[in-house]
Amino acid sequence: MQLDTNAALVVIDLQKGIVAAATALPAAEIIARASQLARAFRERGLPVVLVNVAGRAPGRTDAGPPKMSFPPDWTELVSELDHQPGDYLLTKQRFGAFIGTSLDSYLRQRGVTQVVLAGISTTIGVESTARSAYDLGYNVAFVVDAMTDRDLDNHRHSVEKIFPRLGESIRTDDILTMLRGA
Repeated sequence: MQLDTNAALVVIDLQKGIVAAATALPAAEIIARASQLARAFRERGLPVVLVNVAGRAPGRTDAGPPKMSFPPDWTELVSELDHQPGDYLLTKQRFGAFIGTSLDSYLRQRGVTQVVLAGISTTIGVESTARSAYDLGYNVAFVVDAMTDRDLDNHRHSVEKIFPRLGESIRTDDILTMLRGA
């Protein structure tokens, strides 16, 4: 994997209501790795985008609308991300972070050529964001040990079958090494 000079970290849906749900890999590990990445990107002066979700697309699905009530802090980002004033906070209403938001405009204004993705869930928020990023012409990097899903088989399918068609995969320690050496 190659790290572009103008890369941005995009952390998907590490918010209280989502990390509280059962995940295939421990959410605490995903949060810790994403937090390390955010610190390293900030230290290099690279953009950090923290995304949460507060809605859903209006279309009908076989699954139907959520059958639960959401607590008031459901959309709050986890404190471990240590939100800083220079971070770009983005609330999305869809699975992906590009549709119906200002993310593309924000990244283009900063000359970003590559998005580095982490978060929950691999097959929904991360993959949807990656598909749009790829279609928009960004280089896409997946930090595969800094993401998880509710189902391990679904997570593996995205990592092994879908992601290689959309970008490059890397592990947290390797990208931290790249950031330190750059």
